[in-house]
Amino acid sequence: MTLHDDTPPFISWTSGATPQRLRWHSEAGNAPPRRVVEADDQIAADAAYKLACEGTGLLWRGDFQNARQLLQALGRRVDRARERSQAKSKARPASPDSPAQAFHHHRQMQAQRARILGMLLIPVDPGFVVPLRRAPALQAACSEAYGTALQGESFAVSLRELQGLIGAHEWRKKGVEIGALGGRIHPWYGVFSPVRGEYVELVAQAPLPSTELAFDIGVGSGVLCAVLARRGVRKIVATDMDPRALACARENLQALGVLPQVTLQEADLFPPGRAPLIVCNPPWLPARPSSPIEHAVYDPDSRMLLGYLNGLAEHLTPQGEGWLIMSDFAEHLGLRAPGMLEEAITRAGLEVVARHDIKPRHGKAIDREDPLHAARSKETTSLYRLRTRASA
Repeated sequence: MTLHDDTPPFISWTSGATPQRLRWHSEAGNAPPRRVVEADDQIAADAAYKLACEGTGLLWRGDFQNARQLLQALGRRVDRARERSQAKSKARPASPDSPAQAFHHHRQMQAQRARILGMLLIPVDPGFVVPLRRAPALQAACSEAYGTALQGESFAVSLRELQGLIGAHEWRKKGVEIGALGGRIHPWYGVFSPVRGEYVELVAQAPLPSTELAFDIGVGSGVLCAVLARRGVRKIVATDMDPRALACARENLQALGVLPQVTLQEADLFPPGRAPLIVCNPPWLPARPSSPIEHAVYDPDSRMLLGYLNGLAEHLTPQGEGWLIMSDFAEHLGLRAPGMLEEAITRAGLEVVARHDIKPRHGKAIDREDPLHAARSKETTSLYRLRTRASA
């Protein structure tokens, strides 16, 4: 079946002898399973795992809580299979993986795990009602992630993605405590959450070149914009390409009482004009995202990083500073060549007038069981204060 761009995808299966069809939706952009069968509480976890590994979607008709338990059982089987594979690999003499190979292998394993677990499907009726026994009320979580576009539709979604919506809804309600703000940021589904507070601290502590005007490039949740406003910057123009991020930032800035200082604009990188301070915290890893939600983490071919650096000089006022917040995690992974960032800064007609460093404090930085621990343990997050070479 050939689908046009404006045609929603569907899953198809047979119930009894009757062909069935249901709209498919995935915020991650995942394609629907090509083959689907109905499943309920009677299916054994091993049988479900075999079908999922074969790429068969399991449209759940049983108890919702039992579906959650089955998903956990599938996850344990995926992890055991990976552990057996790793044990066999270690038993064979071979040269150790480079950091880049370890990273790509880690992502492949994550993608494979996500694909298998994504085969457990949940039906959703109009009004975001899940027609299963013991299903929770998901209207708020679905409305926050999907908006109104799907509200009157019946569709199927993977349980794994649905749980992501539920988790995001809880994060949005609870928020993330930001010490530099003395308050909380409430991230929306699909908007990068400022759980790594060290980069926020850098922006909160670096000396301001001006309090007149600042640009915040890639506003996201609005956390850096809020920090600048709280530090006394009188006017901030904040941009983002994602309408969801702009709405999230607006809500957070309003709650923190600093929205009157901020103008939010949908734009690719810079707004018109010049400013004495331009701040950007681009995605830190120059790899290709596997879903739209990963764009906050992965910057393919360093597009945003290079776009920011190459456009900075023409948007800075004389003696103005561009602040670049970056981690060297990519260098330790072998994804970015040593010296590439410094060369890009020089080619853009810029120079570093100061650099402020901080070590990460999140749990993975000290977790020796993490497959990327060797690189994480060396990571440093930096705020580069940049000026045009002519004005330095």
